Amino acid sequence: MADCCSGGCSSSKPPVDPRYRRVLWIALWVNALMFGVEIVAGWAAGSVSLLADAVDFLGDAANYGISLFVLALAPVWRSRTALVKGATMGAYGVFVLGTALWHLQLGVVPKAETMGLVGLLALTANCSVGVLLWAYRNGDANMRSVWLCTRNDAISNVAVMLAALGVFGTGSGLPDLLVATIMGLLGLSAAYSVITHARREMREAREAPATPLQLKRR
Repeated sequence: MADCCSGGCSSSKPPVDPRYRRVLWIALWVNALMFGVEIVAGWAAGSVSLLADAVDFLGDAANYGISLFVLALAPVWRSRTALVKGATMGAYGVFVLGTALWHLQLGVVPKAETMGLVGLLALTANCSVGVLLWAYRNGDANMRSVWLCTRNDAISNVAVMLAALGVFGTGSGLPDLLVATIMGLLGLSAAYSVITHARREMREAREAPATPLQLKRR
């Protein structure tokens, strides 16, 4: 982690990696496009796991947009933004778990073929973004939240494809609901990781010794 991550740099605008900015723009557009594809396919197929994945894509597109906005801000503001994003990821997890319970009561059996094809398309999109983000997976809390979103999405896509096989083989909607539950738990796990990381960075920033410029401003 760079020295500036502790909040002790005299500059209020840390240097921004142009390549990382381009990667975020690519990720934003890929996720926005996949949200549109999955929300339509999810409703058409009656699949809660596809709908959950679509909402996840929308949340990730917003995540990347926020990350682009805070890139040039002071590290402490990036950590605060990551804290908000972590809370949002946690809310997503709760939403997915609640939706899975609701669909269990309805007893809907989704269309396995649609689930499988769209799941494969989504996996391809997320793996492509993941390759671009790999070099930044161990950055600050904000970068880590972006990486975790993409990693969890790829895992979720594989799970959706496995659920499609389960629905096709059993004629039951339970595999779809099981995958949705796993996706919700992944969201809660990632939220915990991001929030913990962001809080640690904020604590380090408060405990860091003041710079001469900061002392002069007091």
